[in-house]
Amino acid sequence: MAPTFRADHIGSLLRPQSLLDARSELSSPSKMYSLNIPQSVKDAETQAVREVVQAQLHKGIRPITDGEYARHIYYGGFFEKLSGFEAKPDLPIPDAFRTDFPTTTGLAKMGATTRAAVVCTGKIEYKESPYLSEWIALRDNLSQDMWREAKFTIPAPNYQHIQLKPGTAWTQQSGYTSDKEYFDDLAKCYAAELKTLYDAGLRNIQVDDPHLTYFCSPQFVEGCEKDGTDVDELLDLYTRTHNQLLANKPTDLHAGMHLCRGNMSGSTYWVSGSYEKIAYKLFNETDYQTYYLEFDDLERAGGFGPLRFLPKGKNVVLGLISTKTPELEDPNTIKERIHAAAAVIANAQGIAPKEAIGYLALSPQCGFSSSSLAGGKGMTMERMWEKLQLVRDIARDVWK
Repeated sequence: MAPTFRADHIGSLLRPQSLLDARSELSSPSKMYSLNIPQSVKDAETQAVREVVQAQLHKGIRPITDGEYARHIYYGGFFEKLSGFEAKPDLPIPDAFRTDFPTTTGLAKMGATTRAAVVCTGKIEYKESPYLSEWIALRDNLSQDMWREAKFTIPAPNYQHIQLKPGTAWTQQSGYTSDKEYFDDLAKCYAAELKTLYDAGLRNIQVDDPHLTYFCSPQFVEGCEKDGTDVDELLDLYTRTHNQLLANKPTDLHAGMHLCRGNMSGSTYWVSGSYEKIAYKLFNETDYQTYYLEFDDLERAGGFGPLRFLPKGKNVVLGLISTKTPELEDPNTIKERIHAAAAVIANAQGIAPKEAIGYLALSPQCGFSSSSLAGGKGMTMERMWEKLQLVRDIARDVWK
């Protein structure tokens, strides 16, 4: 199965100033999970999505996304809209979080003393779609025959659980007695959301799970050990949940998983290291068709060696173009790296490099603005489009 697009991108885009101005009062962590969005902000979001869709159409950028313009941050708007969850805007750092958790320790070094999260306080139920309105806002800017060229992103089910102190993602009042029960119900909600979006015309979903790369981080692993958490069991819990939410997915709904190492303002990232420790399980024990992987920086992301675990029939989108630096990459260097990745797959599977390159596609390593105010150092709207067009042009040359 070939990747849906040879030139891809992760979904989030730099916000226009008009949208940032409209959302200025909603940008603080304490308002991150606000469900009471003023109409003026909604109008600004609608206009910004309309304009960014038209820009992608005009420039030949695919897949078409809404830039995540209706969200303050990439995971916003999901958990807090499920029954049974309650937003906690100012949980204390580090007490409410896992020991030595890379994100919160990094934020603490920047001066943060609290962080927002969403905690389960009751039975988790799917009573209304968290993201249907966002998908329709994107879809309605396209003719129906182009809906297949759009992609929509959702956060991973483990987002809240992995960062919170063990035993606190759900309260005693919730009625849950184990993480398994918590995730069983959460996976049902995800499956219901996929069906809702599919019934509304979506055919390409991307689940963002940057935290799986934390299992490659000694800091995270050692923190889990201090907390008495079995890291292997925790990873198994998460991959099992991913498979649960995909279990009844329509066959023509393409599902991919994106992994990175953090993408905060100022080119900040939280962990580094190769995919080696999770690659076999990731590729062979999760049911995604495509994996969007960060490979733009060898020191931060490691080399292509873990791709030897990729089984036949699955794809990898190589994140070789950086959203963290404004410099435009050399096309020949990127092409060489694509062929190097294909060589690893070819050697492992005993196939010709030409066949192996068919399992690959090209993208930036992450989104350009995972949160409204984020962005790589020196990154501008103009340079963002140049980078996306560079991805487009290289892909056209490689996959003729």
